[in-house]
Amino acid sequence: MLPKEIFKKIKKIEISTRRLVNDMMAGEYHSIFKGRGMEFAEVREYSVGDDIRTVDWNVSARMGNPFVKVFDEERELTVIFVVDASASGRFGSANQMKGELAAEVCAVLAFSAIKNNDRVGLVIFTDRIEKFIPPKKGRKHVLRVIRELLYLQPAGRGTDIAGALNYLNRVFRRRSIVFVVSDFLAPTYEKELRIASKRHDIVAISITDPREGEMPAAGLICLEDPESGETLVVDSSDRRFREFFRQEAEGEKREREQLLQRMGIDAIELCTGESYVAPLIGFFRKRLRATARL
Repeated sequence: MLPKEIFKKIKKIEISTRRLVNDMMAGEYHSIFKGRGMEFAEVREYSVGDDIRTVDWNVSARMGNPFVKVFDEERELTVIFVVDASASGRFGSANQMKGELAAEVCAVLAFSAIKNNDRVGLVIFTDRIEKFIPPKKGRKHVLRVIRELLYLQPAGRGTDIAGALNYLNRVFRRRSIVFVVSDFLAPTYEKELRIASKRHDIVAISITDPREGEMPAAGLICLEDPESGETLVVDSSDRRFREFFRQEAEGEKREREQLLQRMGIDAIELCTGESYVAPLIGFFRKRLRATARL
């Protein structure tokens, strides 16, 4: 039985995100993801206007006339959320913690998926796999996903993106739409991400906080790494240190962006204290333009 305050929070997220889905997201989701999965149905004789890329050259050679392959759109897709629940997600200097923002964004995308009759699954990870929820349809299932994202008490504190991607590749053989939601503050995961991106349609959702990129001048402060527990006392009034801190954060962001670009993986950049609506809409419209060019 869920405590009353937990139920209220889940209900609030459902109401706010479903309104957004109904008003803006569902149609965009359908446009960019439906039709991307295709199943072979049959071959038929070529007709004027058919895409030459669908010509079945083997059948055409045997029959002496051009034949094309016919495909049926896969109406049911599988959407998997691979979500980072490491200790760094329990930080937020704005209106919410990074983990709370991650849960809300996943809720928007999950409701968009079930509105289009797709299945939704969840993998929560830290330095280990914390929770796996197999893909299913329906509102109750999505509410369970939201509950786990908000209230799971992880056993681990660190971040092992490589391990989570390896798990994804073992469990999901069929091509899926995979949203990897993390601050991406982790050791190298390039090899595992490349393998996953060849099998699945990967979208990286990066969750950050303003204080991770800019440090205020507040005198002597104690910084703590939430994952390792290590502490460091710094003089934040030192302009050179603040500039060093900013450049290090920018460097990490630039490396992540370059890695994703090299692999052709779309990225959505979100920050606590800022609306996620515009970045999501921007992602959908970018995908729609790319799909139209194919």
